[in-house]
Amino acid sequence: MGRRSLAPQLWLTVLLGLAAGALQVCGQRAASTTGFITIDCGLPNEGGYIDPMTKIPSTSDTGFIDVGSNRNISAEYMKPESQLFRGYHNVRSFPDTARSCYTLPSLVPGSKYLVRAMFRYGNYDGLEKLPVFDLYLGVNLWQTVNISQAERTVLAEVISVIPDDSVQVCLVNTGSGTPFISTLALRPLENTLYPQANATQGLVLVDRRDMGGTGNYPIRYPYDPYDRAWLPWSDSKVWSNISTKEKIQGNVWNLRYHAPSTVLQTAITALTGSNTIEVSLATQLDNANPILGCIAILYIAELQILSGNLKRKFNVTVDGGHSKLQSKLEYLVPDVMYNTEPHECSSRYNITMKAAANSTLPPILNALEYFSVISTARVGTVIEDVSAINAIKAKYQLKKNWMGDPCSPKKFAWDGLTCSYAISERPRITSINMSSGGLSGSISTYFGDLKDIQYLDLSYNKLTGLIPNVLAQLPALVELDLTGNQLNGSIPSSLLKRSQDGSLTLRYGKNLNLCDNNSSCHPAGKKKKHMLAVYIVVPIAAVLIIGALIVLLIFRVRIKKGPTRGVHQQLENHRFTYKELEVITDNFKIVLGQGGFGPVYDGFLKNGTHVAVKLLSLSSNQGIREFLTEAQTLTKIHHKNLVSLVGYCKDGKYLALVYEHMSEGNLDDKLRGRGCNVVFLTWRQRLRIALESAQGLEYLHKACSPPFVHRDVKTSNILLNANLEGKVADFGLMKAFNHDDDTHVSTARMIGTPGYFAPEYAMTRQLTEKSDVYSFGIVLLEVITGHSAILQCTEPTHIVQWARQRLAGGDIKEVVDARMQSDYNINGLWKAVDVALKCTAQNPAERPTMTDVATQIQECLELESEGHTDRRCQ
Repeated sequence: MGRRSLAPQLWLTVLLGLAAGALQVCGQRAASTTGFITIDCGLPNEGGYIDPMTKIPSTSDTGFIDVGSNRNISAEYMKPESQLFRGYHNVRSFPDTARSCYTLPSLVPGSKYLVRAMFRYGNYDGLEKLPVFDLYLGVNLWQTVNISQAERTVLAEVISVIPDDSVQVCLVNTGSGTPFISTLALRPLENTLYPQANATQGLVLVDRRDMGGTGNYPIRYPYDPYDRAWLPWSDSKVWSNISTKEKIQGNVWNLRYHAPSTVLQTAITALTGSNTIEVSLATQLDNANPILGCIAILYIAELQILSGNLKRKFNVTVDGGHSKLQSKLEYLVPDVMYNTEPHECSSRYNITMKAAANSTLPPILNALEYFSVISTARVGTVIEDVSAINAIKAKYQLKKNWMGDPCSPKKFAWDGLTCSYAISERPRITSINMSSGGLSGSISTYFGDLKDIQYLDLSYNKLTGLIPNVLAQLPALVELDLTGNQLNGSIPSSLLKRSQDGSLTLRYGKNLNLCDNNSSCHPAGKKKKHMLAVYIVVPIAAVLIIGALIVLLIFRVRIKKGPTRGVHQQLENHRFTYKELEVITDNFKIVLGQGGFGPVYDGFLKNGTHVAVKLLSLSSNQGIREFLTEAQTLTKIHHKNLVSLVGYCKDGKYLALVYEHMSEGNLDDKLRGRGCNVVFLTWRQRLRIALESAQGLEYLHKACSPPFVHRDVKTSNILLNANLEGKVADFGLMKAFNHDDDTHVSTARMIGTPGYFAPEYAMTRQLTEKSDVYSFGIVLLEVITGHSAILQCTEPTHIVQWARQRLAGGDIKEVVDARMQSDYNINGLWKAVDVALKCTAQNPAERPTMTDVATQIQECLELESEGHTDRRCQ
């Protein structure tokens, strides 16, 4: 067979390292349809049905999309109707929209999903015109759908990390026929599966085969818990088939790669007298659109008991890459071969497996998957803006072309919207023109959630009611046009004030019942009473304002006479003087501990609140400005799993932070048995503390805008209250104490704690949310093992290296803290280990988000609640 000449690709052989029983409890999902979405597009009613083969329920697309029309395929393509998959009987067609989008909801942000769309034209429109159109996953081009035959089914399947709690599948009219769709499905995947699919790239299916399979239908759910379709492929003229009825043991590498046992029970091998297997098939790749390369995954399991001198070793060539299989296959234990980086694609994929010189048996191949790699690096509009504009769309029942992401891709931005497109940030809505849009009802308060909006034009509609005050609170708004509506009442004073000081251009003419400061809101008959009230109220208000100004002047004079010098920045809440701190701490009598930024003292506020006072030191005015700015930010961050900042002090040379007191100290001391209370934590207590800490970090990463990177996640920064509830401490201190030459999160010096640094940080000095995830993985390993981040063995050893070495044998008792005395559910413990190892992956893109980490730890806790059903470590 002729082949292209390519540079050798790096092909890896991954052998099963852990016992099958352990792998079964280490994250494999039972056959459940939880999280499945299956849509029969164009189903003419809101009902549904159960697929007779998979028993998976299908539903109509009502509620997932609000454009398009339902059509049935032509009768000539319906035959034989009894044998035609029901999902192909009808389609939803989109003749009137440039971009039409389905919204698939209720996803876990940062998780991995398989999304599958199927298209069967069947001359549904009677035009016999085969269309070509584009398919998008969110804002990223998925593939071009090319319908080449009316009776042929086209499959589009992608594996991708979904960043938000929903994803949109969009069909885009490219001028080559009307887009349509037959079925749409979504399936949750374990995040460990398909590591090549990450936050910036997805895998588009080219082929998935059950080699040696002889059935008439693909193997799907429930045999495959993720409902992948494995097509049988057998050719007696080219290969020999072998099979077994014995179950294939376990999965490969903690579900990094997985094929169902039913698929692996069949295989192909070379014909008698030959030592070579060749597999080749046209890829039919979409060359018009950019592809980053191709990925092949080969599944291999020995189905014969090899006795005596029988050996099976072979070399593999895939699309020009070479690798030699060195290790002996184990009976009924799966192996996998794959390329870690995409290789160049061609019009065919070619796989050659040739027996090694010292092998007595020919090669074997049980299953294969082949993918093209697409970029998913483009991100959609900030989720708060998306939620707000969709709520506005729903309130006014707007159809227009408002489909998909409002800003991205830029060429599909919604009519009337202008967005910002900063290189390192998600797009944001900056301008909305809904003039003469037929809007009726009140002005939506959701406009107030568009924090970057600068121009808002709602003129010449039929809007009624009051002007909401939230419009005045939009920080970036510079122009607001409400002309020609039916608004009434008074214009909010804050809007008028901004208009008068020149920071906002406000237009509100042709609203007959709308009042400003120069006109009366009262009927003519009551004007005299109204003016009398004005004559009384205005002098009183003037006296009050003058009094307030005098008090404010006295206060400012006192501030200027105070000891503060250098930086005159007033913090809004809970600012203490140094003398107040002396009273609070009883002259700094009791030292609670010594942190990286200074000593921590015990104290009580006047109201009896127990606090911890951390004294700090700075050497530059720049540092003081950073500290004050950061402290002001920290007071606004509140979560039940973050240590609350009660107040702060900047008094002359003295700097301090005042925190809520955490009576049970920190997690580091608890795990090591230090301090007054030496009672060791149970596994359930440890899990709960880990979950609470993960939820605190998740809040910093997801709820803060922009996302807040902790920078120094470690066990000593997880504090415990009297109920042993975990709270994350010291977030923001690293940023507050940047040197003068530091910029943003990238610094010229290493900040944080050795042992917790993410690998990429040492090389790039870049800290991200995934840096925090890595550090939390170290914390979780400490929780599991009881050891510190750096073990002092014969030579210092990092806990990740130590744990991976001992887990390779499949016995978890090699790493678990013996002081827990096997009082744990083995399933939950293995799952926690798996989460920790995923968090500490070398590649940041392979690490989960803190949202996913919290979800996984919650599942560990739920397993613990089910009882200790398996004492494998006893």
